This record gives sequence, structure tokens and C-alpha cells, in this order.
Amino acid sequence: MSAVICVSFMFIDKAKLFVKAGKGGDGCLSFLREKFRPFGGPNGGNGGRGGDVIIVGDENLKTLLDLQRHSHYRAKEGEQGRGNNCYGKSAENLVIKVPLGTIVKKNGAIIQDITKHHQEIIVAAGGRGGRGNASFKSSKNTAPRISESGQPGEECTVELELKLIADVGIIGYPNAGKSTFLAKISQARPKIADYPFTTLSPNLGVVHLYDKTLVFADIPGLIDGAASGRGLGHDFLRHIERTKIILHIVDAFGYGNKNAYSTYLAINKELKKYSEKLAKKLQVVAINKIDIPSSEKAIKMFKKKGKKVFPISAANNTGVKSVSEEIYKKIKTVKEEVPAEIKSAHYKYEPEFAIRKKGNVFEITGRKIIDLVAMTNFKELESARRFQNILKKIGIDQRLKEEGVKTGDTVKVGNYEFSYEE
Repeated sequence: MSAVICVSFMFIDKAKLFVKAGKGGDGCLSFLREKFRPFGGPNGGNGGRGGDVIIVGDENLKTLLDLQRHSHYRAKEGEQGRGNNCYGKSAENLVIKVPLGTIVKKNGAIIQDITKHHQEIIVAAGGRGGRGNASFKSSKNTAPRISESGQPGEECTVELELKLIADVGIIGYPNAGKSTFLAKISQARPKIADYPFTTLSPNLGVVHLYDKTLVFADIPGLIDGAASGRGLGHDFLRHIERTKIILHIVDAFGYGNKNAYSTYLAINKELKKYSEKLAKKLQVVAINKIDIPSSEKAIKMFKKKGKKVFPISAANNTGVKSVSEEIYKKIKTVKEEVPAEIKSAHYKYEPEFAIRKKGNVFEITGRKIIDLVAMTNFKELESARRFQNILKKIGIDQRLKEEGVKTGDTVKVGNYEFSYEE
């Protein structure tokens, strides 16, 4: 049995990101001006698309630390269109890398479980480019003075939650010898001391067992009430969910007022409280500190209860090989972990617009209308008229009258305010 080095890191397993996709480039208002071609016509090109914000899995990352330190992300805007029918260049997408095992949530729902290298999900879509006046040319309007601004990019809050992808989760009460065991089987160097909660975050160790390379995770902080938030267990119980099997290390002399068997039962009770699935995972039980006299009492107690246990001394390496071989045998029988269930996006009908009245202010809401306002170039009279015609076609003008709008009242759409006139 050999091992490879495990790099230590500051472990952060939750992060909240505020992301904004790029705005589309503005369309161009331009007319062909060449000698001997006085009626060259409109030639304003469209703007480029704004950049998407994409989350991508990276097998080389192990923590969300960088994302917690830098939580605001904004993709670049698309390039503006130009004359001579030149289209603007689309912006590059903004890529945010996360460790494998990261669950991505948007509006409280899981939208992706990143479990593979280079697996990706678009969390905020970039806005489309605005159309130049060449796109509005028709037989009825051969010289349109209309161009669109770029569509705003999507803006949202994304929650990330990391669940370590490890083959074996090492659990047990504080000072049971979990970190010492991990240090013996791998070249991980966790902090080891004789006081509770020495380990404040999960430690990973990579171990070669015969033809397999396994990742061991030392899960800290499990005590009575861990599933309810006591100790550190509530923060790290989620990481055991991804493991294929559990190595339960029991201190032969128990913990506090509990004997060895009582601590074993207490930990399993906490696992069941947190998740039925977690309680059903295969367990290998090892009784540690057998190098100390009178430790055989704990072994006899487990055997009396019909439990298969492996006596070990993590400090002097006694029995460590036997436990490792048992883990190797059991892990071959476990099926691969199924990624977290992703809620399917059911279509939800939403009206094109809604009107809310507050005194003499009428606020119009709805994504389509807000985008329409943002993309309208009000500096050009023809663009403003087009905007008014669209409002009439979709029924907003009529609805405002039904709501009692009067000349001089304020109509608010997005960041814009208009004074209503018949």
C-alpha cells in the first residue's frame, strides 16, 4: 500500500455569487454616403451579443474559497454595430470554475450538479445585440431612422454548495484518531492534538490500494446533536453523502461519559437524523487505541452485540492494513453515486405585462416590456413612435385607460418614467 501527497488548503464549501451577463451591443443608425450614390440607403449593422456567465467544473479545485472572496461577476458587453453593414463582435463568455461536487442553485432550485471535469451550465444569459437601421428597411420605409440599443443581460444570485466527492468518509467522535489514521495511510498532514475539534475542516488524503486510487475524507465535528447544528457536524455532514462507504473510527475508551459502544450508537443516530440515505451507507468499524491497556473491553462489548470490528492502533500502525483491505473489498460492491436531482423547469405562464397603480403613478412590469424600453432609442422620433405603436398593439394603452390614467400622470417602466398624454 502506497500513498501520494495530499495538498492542504483552507476549506470553504459554500458561496453566494451575484452575476450579471453582458448587455448586447447597440445597433447602428447609418446611411450610405458615397459620391454619385445620393440614395445609398440605410447600412447600420447590428450589435454583437453580450457574454454569458457560465459555471464550469474543474477537477483541480478543492474549495470555493476564491469565489467567497470575490463574489461579484459581470460579463463583457457586445460590440456596437457600425456603418457599411458591419456587425458588432459578440463578447466572450465569463467562465467561473468550481470544484467537482458543487451543486448550483438559482432561485432556490438546483439547476446543475457539477460532477465531471469541464461540465458546464449557463447561469445568466447575455443580451442579444440591438438591430441597426438596415434591419428595419422595408418597401414602406426605405430610409428608417430606427435602431435598437442592446438587450440587457440577465442578472441573478447563484448559490453554490460543495459536497466533497470522496470514496471513503472517516467519521467518529473528537479525538477518536481519525486524523492520525488519515496521516498513516496517506501523506496528508492534518493537525493532530489531544483536545476536541482539533480538525476544523475536512481533510483529504489520496491512497493507492492495489489497483485502485481512493480518496479518504476526514469529516470533523460529529457529536450528539450534530444533525441539529451542535459541534461542527451540521456544516460537514453533507460531505459524507457523496462518499461510497464510511469508516467509523471508535475510541476504545469512549468520549466524555459515554463508553465506546454508546458513542458508536450516538453517531449513527445523528446520521439517521440527518438523512436516511446516509444511515444506510456501508460502514467499516474500527476500534482505535488498542495499544493502551484495558482497551480489549470495548472489543468484547462490540462482539457481544454481534458487530464486526477491526482493532487498530492508528498511532503505531497496528491493524491499519486489515482495515484498508476491508475497505478495498467493500468499495468494489458499491454503485456509483447518482448526481443530485435537478428540478425540471415547468413552463409557467406569465402575462406580457402587469400594471400597478400607486396614486397617480402607473408602474408597468414584465420582462418583455422592460427589455423593449431598454432597447428603444428615444433620441430618434421614429424609434419613439415605434415604441408607442407596440404598446398599443399589445394592449397597454387600453389597460392604462381602464385603470384610470389621465394626462399628466406618470407611467413608469423599468428605470424610465414617462408623462402620459392622449
